[in-house]
Amino acid sequence: EARKNGTEGMAVIQFVVDTKGNITKIKLKKDLKDGCGAEALRVVKSMNDMPEKWIPGKQCGKEVNVEVALPFKFKL
Repeated sequence: EARKNGTEGMAVIQFVVDTKGNITKIKLKKDLKDGCGAEALRVVKSMNDMPEKWIPGKQCGKEVNVEVALPFKFKL
């Protein structure tokens, strides 16, 4: 749909990388029309199914949850 309508721009997904490297609390913070935001959400959600996990953040030598905002640029 986005390609058909020439939709371009940025979608932003916010999520938390927990102390085990899992992605949790996934939210769409900035959307585009024509399904771009939904596709960005799908991609981030699928990252939990990958064999390698994210590296957790550390503070004072301890693993901590980290909030991440990941931009997705859609360009034709």
